[in-house]
Amino acid sequence: MLTVAIVFALVTGANDGGALLTNGLKLAVPRVWVLLTTLTVCVVAVPAFLTTAVASTFTDRLVSFASPVPVAVGVCSALAVVLVLTRAGRPTSLTLATVGGLTGAGIGAGLPVSYGWVGYVLAVGLAAPLAGGLLAAPVVRMLNLDGLRGAHVLGFLGQCLAYAANDGQKMLAVFLITAGSHLWVTPLIGLLFAIGALYGLPRTGALLGGRLLAVRPVHAVAAEVSSAGAVLGSAALGAPVSMTQSMAGGLIGAGGAGRVRWEAASRLVLAWMLTLPGAVALAAVLTWSVT
Repeated sequence: MLTVAIVFALVTGANDGGALLTNGLKLAVPRVWVLLTTLTVCVVAVPAFLTTAVASTFTDRLVSFASPVPVAVGVCSALAVVLVLTRAGRPTSLTLATVGGLTGAGIGAGLPVSYGWVGYVLAVGLAAPLAGGLLAAPVVRMLNLDGLRGAHVLGFLGQCLAYAANDGQKMLAVFLITAGSHLWVTPLIGLLFAIGALYGLPRTGALLGGRLLAVRPVHAVAAEVSSAGAVLGSAALGAPVSMTQSMAGGLIGAGGAGRVRWEAASRLVLAWMLTLPGAVALAAVLTWSVT
């Protein structure tokens, strides 16, 4: 069970952390090690000292798990769906897949599933990219080249805090269920996340960079600010949403419809639509077969 949690944290770092660092490097300052350190510190410190509301949604509100076995099956199902879609050229949200995997595991194990919470999380998750896009449109008009680097630093810091308060807590939730609450859990999560982020840095940037639209520094900064606002708002609601989804919405809103490569955008949306039902179905079948 602990091995599953460790692999999940590494993959989360590669999938989520790589995308966040890539967007942060659209401007030359600060350097990558500063960005990675800031992001990792937030991932460790925010749940330890500020809030674990989203982690509680994963652990208690969707399904009440009495055993870590269904959780392990649900997490493995989420990873499998993300891997298959990524290999098919359709990168998707690991957060959305995790929600689906845990829900499907609860169904397969015959546990009571809170469909109200599942629907609520899905609704907020769908709204977050739209909110990121709507926020980015006015933000990009307010930015000017002279203050762009300062806005970049603040925007990236906001993203780090938002990620740590929201979908970054899926790692904590998996560790809490599979390994329990220990002092070493959050530092280990931070280390594994950082390793995964370094691995994922050159791999996850392509879609949020050149494929979705030709990203200029002003677009990257506007997406940072807007996605941070959207994800922080979702965290206050206790709903896990994907930072990469919100960032994609922010890039589209900042770049404007005329600059977006809609074929790439449609592939993203289709992948998101397939992720939740695919993870639910796979986790339900696998959990039913092993329990």
